[in-house]
Amino acid sequence: MNLAAAQLSEHLKRGLKSLYTLHGDEPLLMQEFADALRTAARLQGYTERTVHTAAGAHFDWSGVLASVGSSSLFADKQIVEIRIPGGKPGKDGSVALQQLAERAQGHDATLTLIMLPRLDSMTSKGAWFGALESFGVTVKFDPIDRRALPQWIAQRLQLQGQRVAAGEEGQRTLQFFADRVEGNLLAAHQEIQKLSLLYPPGADNACVVLGFDQVENAVLNVARYDVFKLSEAVLGGHALRVARMLDGLQAEGTAEVLVHWALAEDIRSMKRVKDALSAGRPMPMALRENRVWGAREKLFERVLPGMSDTALAQLLHAAHKVDGIVKGLKQPDWPLDSWQALHRLAGMVCAQCAAPLPGPREPRVAANGARR
Repeated sequence: MNLAAAQLSEHLKRGLKSLYTLHGDEPLLMQEFADALRTAARLQGYTERTVHTAAGAHFDWSGVLASVGSSSLFADKQIVEIRIPGGKPGKDGSVALQQLAERAQGHDATLTLIMLPRLDSMTSKGAWFGALESFGVTVKFDPIDRRALPQWIAQRLQLQGQRVAAGEEGQRTLQFFADRVEGNLLAAHQEIQKLSLLYPPGADNACVVLGFDQVENAVLNVARYDVFKLSEAVLGGHALRVARMLDGLQAEGTAEVLVHWALAEDIRSMKRVKDALSAGRPMPMALRENRVWGAREKLFERVLPGMSDTALAQLLHAAHKVDGIVKGLKQPDWPLDSWQALHRLAGMVCAQCAAPLPGPREPRVAANGARR
């Protein structure tokens, strides 16, 4: 049985099933769904909980089967969670999961919750997954579509007694918020929670109206070093400041893939706006259509008129190479270390964005990342 995540409330009104399988690549939505299941289960007397993480080829599935079948007439109801982070249980796991699915029928003393990442088409057609679908409830968590993200943010704000201003200002605020957290619902969730602490409803619980400046300041002020301030420094051509910020991000344990995303997204946005300008779009329209707001808007206005199509193509190619490096691939003539590669990519963007103004300024960075 397949169930949409949005149908959970109605599903729980009809009672819990004994087997649930959650899979997808949106950890926030999956975690919230699992929390709701656990809460409902505890209210119905499921007081014990065991967790098994099936990682590695030598995982002992007999322990899982024993846990699922361990309850008796006098035992407390239990929740058994099975997490398979790799998404592929292996030969032994496939057999075990099929047995587990068949046992789940009529076994009301145990609620089994299986959590998987996004599955490819071949894996989802396996016999073990087919058994989980046949004998239990499966829920797939797809990414929130980019076009639906502003509305998703607005709904989350409403749940905590907040909303954005009406009209164009509110839409601009939601678009800005969505741009800053695109592809990362966990980050969006954290920033929404932060806004609830910064601007809580008043004593009368009246809905708080958030302005663009309030949201911008809250979302950008994430840490001492954050990737969005790094973006502004790169677009400003401040090579030394960028190098310091990258060192700080590395020291704070920021994921390389997030830093690469911020750099690559600026490069892609510049290319889209440049193409729009070449097609005859006025600068303000091109920026608005490509969701470039706030400080980035002014930086784009300064940088893009003097940037060539060839330079942008070279930056896009470099960003593609660094994408491979942060994922563990080797690239000819590029550093093996992810952070060194990010330094080089950021330096290349800085070199193109550094304003050719007279007087003292920070050193420019050559195309190979060297300071000059």
